[in-house]
Amino acid sequence: MPHVEIKYSDNVEINTNDIFDLIEDIINKKDPSAGECKSRAYPCAEYKYSHILVIVSLLTKPHRDEKFTHQLSHELELAIKNHLKQSVYFSLSIEYSLAYYTTNIHLVEGDILRDITHTKKLKK
Repeated sequence: MPHVEIKYSDNVEINTNDIFDLIEDIINKKDPSAGECKSRAYPCAEYKYSHILVIVSLLTKPHRDEKFTHQLSHELELAIKNHLKQSVYFSLSIEYSLAYYTTNIHLVEGDILRDITHTKKLKK
């Protein structure tokens, strides 16, 4: 379950939902076992210089090696920048979780949780 955080100056015109979908798609094409990508955006009203920082957090897995990480970083950078329509300082970080990081799903019976393919009612 990857996580994405986008922190950006609030003068940056950006459609974060499009970028969330883009990042999730790229990650899952490179690694179909990745699954849903939990994403959040943080526009900031106080800043010095227009900028965007994208942080992608992944679980450590043997196939997510240095080559995988460099390729993923390159693909994400190009795709995200393609969506930016103004000049900004750009930063991208791919981070790997430590051994004791927990990520899973908390299900409440009868509640709806949107998954990677569609919205459905979850059953215990």
